Amino acid sequence: MLRIYEKKDPDYAPRLAALCDRGAALPPEIDAAARQTIAEVRAGGDAALRALTERFERRKLEAIELPAAEWDALAARTAPEVWAALEHAVRRVRAFHEKERYPSFEIVEGGIRVGSRVAPLARVGIYVPGGTARYPSTVVMTAVPARVAGVKEIVMTTPGPSPETMAAARIAGVDRVFVIGGAQAVAAMAYGTETVPRVDKIVGPGNAYVAAAKRLVFGDVGIDSIAGPTEVVIGADDSVDPRWIAADLLAQAEHDELAVPILVARGSTFARAVAAEVEKALAALPRRAIAEKAVANQGAIFVVDSDDELVDAVNRLAPEHAELAVRGAARLADRVTNAGAIFVGAHTPEPVGDYIAGPSHVLPTGGTTRFASPLGVSDFVKRTSIIEYSAEALARQAADIERLTSVEALDGHGRAVTIRTRG
Repeated sequence: MLRIYEKKDPDYAPRLAALCDRGAALPPEIDAAARQTIAEVRAGGDAALRALTERFERRKLEAIELPAAEWDALAARTAPEVWAALEHAVRRVRAFHEKERYPSFEIVEGGIRVGSRVAPLARVGIYVPGGTARYPSTVVMTAVPARVAGVKEIVMTTPGPSPETMAAARIAGVDRVFVIGGAQAVAAMAYGTETVPRVDKIVGPGNAYVAAAKRLVFGDVGIDSIAGPTEVVIGADDSVDPRWIAADLLAQAEHDELAVPILVARGSTFARAVAAEVEKALAALPRRAIAEKAVANQGAIFVVDSDDELVDAVNRLAPEHAELAVRGAARLADRVTNAGAIFVGAHTPEPVGDYIAGPSHVLPTGGTTRFASPLGVSDFVKRTSIIEYSAEALARQAADIERLTSVEALDGHGRAVTIRTRG
């Protein structure tokens, strides 16, 4: 089921090229549905949220905001060992992101003061999938960097709060929770309703309708990214147990039928061994139906002969997650330039990054790691430039400013300087 491509195969290059060009396009019908949902929320506010929740989720929405007492009661149902694990994860994620703080600065010289003032956003919204799913890790990986950045208020939307998700929200520092989901939750955070406050930025993963809604509201509100299906590219050789690599591929495949599990293998013998182990492991996987479709439709093994070819393939694929389970993994990691996160060595499977390593697991997808970065403190702050001139400083620079305004035929700009320096 997991197709192996060797360089002699005529479809090796076309298949690799197709996966490199996977993008994050959404079907037009999803875009249209999200656009309609946003329009309804903007026009109808809370009433629209209730109607849309009943229409899409068959759920009657009583209170849109989860009362504190219910929040605490739900969180209290979390198993003590899970609560401790969440606290462990929050400590590590906070420690990592504390190193990402961006300082303000000033330069003062010759009567001129210029600087950059860094300040946190006032309010951000985090979207957390819910319903039958439980994603407390998403709460940790989005709320903690925001809190480290100094965001004044963090609001969260989730269509089906679980005990673990609510525990994570308490531990990570979320301020308010709204039990809404889908494109309607994105619209509510982007534009505000009678109950849901308007936010400055929306972050967090969701389904295709959530992604479409985020794309549509961008510009009226900030977003982290347009997230596509999750993906992993693993570079591996026979120094690693094939069962480990099969497990890592399926760890991504079980997320979503559209997930992208790819192996770049040193040698065809090792490639065949991993493919066989994937077949064996699939048989016992609880989410087999999902994983099988991901493996069959987006999965691939590309066989390479050298480290150079392996690194080149990883960089061309520009994945969300890149694993290097090869000899000399640390050396090769320095050469991987296009990846959201790089997992170095056979004992660093991608799930450590999902839950507890420290960096946020909200990463660019669809090949956008060529230019995009993981979620971090920088996503929750804004920079303001500060400029101050004395009269003497303006006089010294007036002639050059006037020359440049003349080149651009913006005489009014030049006059704004001339009138101050020459009367």
